[in-house]
Amino acid sequence: MVFLDTLLENQYIRSVLILLLTIILSEIFIFIIKKYVYRFTSRTKTDLDDIIISRITYPLHTTIILVGLLFALKSLTILNPYDYLINDISFVIFTLVISFILSRIIGALVNNWLKVQKRYQKTPQLFNKIVTVIIFIIAILTVLDHFEIQITPLIATLGLGGLAVGLALQSTMSNFFAGLHIISDRPIDVNDYIEIEGNIKGFVDDIGWRSIRLRTLQNTIVVVPNAKLAESIVTNYSMPQKEMSTLVQVGVDYGSDLEKVEKITIEVAKEIQKKVDGAVKDFEPFIRYNNFGDSNINFTVILRVEDFVNKYLVEHEFIKALKKRYDKEKIEISWPVRKVYNMKS
Repeated sequence: MVFLDTLLENQYIRSVLILLLTIILSEIFIFIIKKYVYRFTSRTKTDLDDIIISRITYPLHTTIILVGLLFALKSLTILNPYDYLINDISFVIFTLVISFILSRIIGALVNNWLKVQKRYQKTPQLFNKIVTVIIFIIAILTVLDHFEIQITPLIATLGLGGLAVGLALQSTMSNFFAGLHIISDRPIDVNDYIEIEGNIKGFVDDIGWRSIRLRTLQNTIVVVPNAKLAESIVTNYSMPQKEMSTLVQVGVDYGSDLEKVEKITIEVAKEIQKKVDGAVKDFEPFIRYNNFGDSNINFTVILRVEDFVNKYLVEHEFIKALKKRYDKEKIEISWPVRKVYNMKS
């Protein structure tokens, strides 16, 4: 005990022991979280608590170590003249750390709220960025207030500077506010399949602060500025619902029995609707004759698919099956024919 008391009287040893103790406490904290808290949250009906715990565990672990470092430094008498400086630095660090933890918690809450909305499957990252920026702006203003820096003149200066920057970054700001408009008006959502003027098609992978990212069927990414999207004519194949009709154009020879053609075609279409992945199983396909072509009587076959991408496979299988059945039933699809008359004078 005497030896221990002697050790503790040495401020440097005491400072190191304080730091080591807080490091041990931080590791015990991690152990408790992983061993008991995760086990408890995994049993709840929602995964929100699991996400929040995973997001704040290591920031809190770091905070415990920083608190220990602060007390360790304050225990050194040699640093007493700099106590005010240590307090100020500590205030800045802890304000930023707390802001970081809050941004992660609020980000998780925003994500969870948007995911339970009917038309959100993946949260646009623009929301998280806006939340993070707002929290850190408040943190910076708190730090400035701590150092008794007048905020009003600073805001006026920033206002003039912001005007100049805004003029220089007019295109960027236009894209930013267009992104806010897209998210609030919701002409598109993440994971929707859309087509933009210029035959640009793809799934909406993300809505960012400057642009949206489309993932094409070829698995490439097309980046479209928000302002361009806001001004373009957009076809959203996922609205009002993903299920949609697909139309296949067919033509048969003028000598065909149209009643038989209709019967055979619908039989093939029903078979395709029932067995092909992506087809709506309970949909009753039908045909509509629409015009007398140059060589064929033309009609449209109406099928139903679960989403836009499925139409390619359904049409593919339908055309193969229909051609095979037409060949079997001796139904002819004519080649282009032209009659040439030789008018003798």
